[in-house]
Amino acid sequence: MTFIEEYYNEIMAGNIVACKRIKQVYTILMDKLYNRKDNWVFDLELANRPIEFIESFCKQAQGQLGASLELMLFQKAKHQAVWGFVDEKTNLRQYQEVLDIRGRKNGKTTELASDELYMLVGDGEGSPEVYNIATKLDQAKKGFNECYKMVQQSPDLNKHLKKRKSDIYFHANYGFIQALASNSNGLDGLNSHMVTIDELAAIKNRDIYDLMKQSMGSRRQPLLNCITTNGFVRNSIFDSQYEYACKVLDGKIKDDRFIPFIYELDDRDEWDQEGCWIKANPGLGVIKKVGFLRDCVKKAKGDLAFKATVMVKDFNMVENSASAWLRWDELNNEKTFNLSEMGFKYGIGCFDLAETTDLASAKVICMRPDDDTIYVMQMYFIPRTKVNEEDERNDEDQVPYKLWEKQGLIKICEGNKVDKYHMLEWFKELRNEHDIYLPWIGYDPWHVDDSLRMSYENEFGKAAMIPVRQGVKTLSFPMKELKADMIANRIVYNNNPIDKWCFSNTEIRTDINGGIQPIKGQDSRKRIDGCVSLIIGYVVLLDKEQDYLNMI
Repeated sequence: MTFIEEYYNEIMAGNIVACKRIKQVYTILMDKLYNRKDNWVFDLELANRPIEFIESFCKQAQGQLGASLELMLFQKAKHQAVWGFVDEKTNLRQYQEVLDIRGRKNGKTTELASDELYMLVGDGEGSPEVYNIATKLDQAKKGFNECYKMVQQSPDLNKHLKKRKSDIYFHANYGFIQALASNSNGLDGLNSHMVTIDELAAIKNRDIYDLMKQSMGSRRQPLLNCITTNGFVRNSIFDSQYEYACKVLDGKIKDDRFIPFIYELDDRDEWDQEGCWIKANPGLGVIKKVGFLRDCVKKAKGDLAFKATVMVKDFNMVENSASAWLRWDELNNEKTFNLSEMGFKYGIGCFDLAETTDLASAKVICMRPDDDTIYVMQMYFIPRTKVNEEDERNDEDQVPYKLWEKQGLIKICEGNKVDKYHMLEWFKELRNEHDIYLPWIGYDPWHVDDSLRMSYENEFGKAAMIPVRQGVKTLSFPMKELKADMIANRIVYNNNPIDKWCFSNTEIRTDINGGIQPIKGQDSRKRIDGCVSLIIGYVVLLDKEQDYLNMI
C-alpha cells in the first residue's frame, strides 16, 4: 500500500481529522492512482526516492542534533504525490509547483531543507540551481542555514557538500543551493531547478514569484515549492495562489502541473475545539506540541489582538492585521452592482483631503426604497509624482496605482499635489451624468479652505456642506455602527480593491471611556483615506437618516 492510500484511508475513516481541502486533494490523488489520467502514471520507486534519501542521509539540525529524520505519514504521502506521478514516456515528473499551507511549527523549514538537499544531490539533474527565496535576504538565509546545519550533522552529506561564500556546492554535479532576496542583483539570469519560497504569505509584491517561476523554463523537471502559513498581507500573491488552488481542487481550473495541500480549519468557530486543531496542524502531537497550542488558544480568549495572530498563524484563517479595526472576514464583501441599473436619485457625498500630496478619497452613499443595503461609489485621486515614486522604489511594498488607473478606480493628477477641484468635478459628474443629487456632502473642515467650500456651495447649495470634525466624540459611535453594518454585509462597495486596502490598513485608538477613532498603523505608507471618507459619510448618514429615507 502506498502512503497516499494509507493517509487517504486514515482521514476518510476519521482516524485522522482532516479539513475539506485535504480530503479533496487526496480524493483526486486516489482517483489518479486507480484511474489513469492522460499520460501520467504513478511510479512507486520514484515516489519513494526522496523519502528514502531524507530518512537515510538528512539529520536533525535543531533539537536532538544529528538524529535521523523520520517523516510523518502526511509528509510521506505528500512526497509520494509530488515525486511519484510521471510521464509514462519520459519518466519526468508531472508536478512542477506545490503550494503547502499549514500552521506554524509543523516542520515546514526542516522539510524544505531536506527537500532542497535531495533536489541538489539525488534528483539526477545536471548543475542544479536550488534557491531559497524571500523578500529580505535575512529571511531567505534562514532556510539556507537550515540546509547547512543539516549537512554538518550528516557525515555522508558533509563529505560531499561544501559551503562556499554564498552557497552550498556539490562538486559531483556542479550544483548549488543559494539564498536570494527580491532586491538581489541578477535574478533575471537564473536557471532554477528548484525554488523554495518559505512563508509565501509574507511576500507583498508578486513580481519575485513570477520571475522565479519563469526562471525554471529550461529545466527538464523543475519544482517550485511554496510552504507557508496564512498571513496578514491581503490582496497579495498568497491570496491569489490560495484562490487558484481552491479552484483547482473544486474542478473549476484544470492544471496538471500544480498541486495544493491546504491544512486549515473548515470553520472559524472550530478554533477553540481541540479535536479540530489537527486540521490546520498535521504535525500536532509529534512535531508541534499540543500543550503549546493549548496555551496559545487560552491566551487568545482574553487577548483579541493575539487571537488574530493565533487564527492566522495556527489555524490559517484569513485576517488582515493583528491590531486592525476590521478583520478580513468583516470587511470583505465581494458583491457588486451596476450603477446604471440602480436608479439612484439621492446620495450622500463625503471626501477626505488629509494629504493633498498623497492619496485622497471621495465617496457617495446611496440607498433604495425597501432595500436595507447601503451602496457606495468611490473615486480616488493621487498626484503624478507619488506614482512615479512608487515606480522608482520597485520593492515589495509597491502599490499598483497605474493598474488601478487603468481599471478606472483612481484619477492621477498632474504635478505634486491632488487638485482639490477634481474631486468636485467627480461629484458634478455623478449629478450630471447619472442624475444623482447630493443634498449633503460631509467633509473634514481642517483641510477645506473657504474658496473650495464656496465652490461646493455654489454647485450643491449652502446647506449641503456638512463639516465633520475628526475625533473620538464625533467618530466613535458612527464607526461602531459602520462596523456592525460591515459585518452584516450591508455595505456594498463594488468589491473595490482600494477600499479593501484602506479598510484593512485602518487601526483604532481607544480612550479610557471606550471611544474610538481611526489611525494609521506604524507603516506610514499604508493609506486609510478611503476608510476615513466612508466614516465621514456615515456620520452624515446617521445624522440625516430620516430625512434621507423620506427623500428616496
